Amino acid sequence: MPVEVIVEDARWQEAGLEAQASRAAQASLVHLGLDSELWEIGLLACDDSRITALNADFRGKPAATNVLSWPAEDLAPETPGARPAPPEPGVEPFLGDIAIAWETCAREAEQAGRPLADHVTHLIVHAVLHLLGYDHIRDPDATLMETTEVAILGKLGVPDPYT
Repeated sequence: MPVEVIVEDARWQEAGLEAQASRAAQASLVHLGLDSELWEIGLLACDDSRITALNADFRGKPAATNVLSWPAEDLAPETPGARPAPPEPGVEPFLGDIAIAWETCAREAEQAGRPLADHVTHLIVHAVLHLLGYDHIRDPDATLMETTEVAILGKLGVPDPYT
């Protein structure tokens, strides 16, 4: 599965983000029964300044955040708690873009007492699920998304981030 990574902040390269992102994205797709070789994701590895600008431009929230995602297709179900429809293979291989911010991720991992690698893996899984139509606005959707994240992370050897 090609995850095309654009590194704007060298700290991400030093942290091994490319391999981590590929592993997390592939595990997410495989868990959902999708052939990971058929799909592409763009990933911007940036800092808080850049993600603040992106958050302001796209969400009207001029503040840093850990991760943002832009799905290529809206796959979200209308029924709360329902699984999103999978993307159609062969139609459009691009699932969407993700941006991840160094300072916020590092701070959150430290505050939670978790290894940065585990936190970043969780955020990539989380963002990939957003690209696939999962969300956490409505309670039933949040439950489905969190349960799915925990199952994928477990397969990757990452402890449940919600406990």
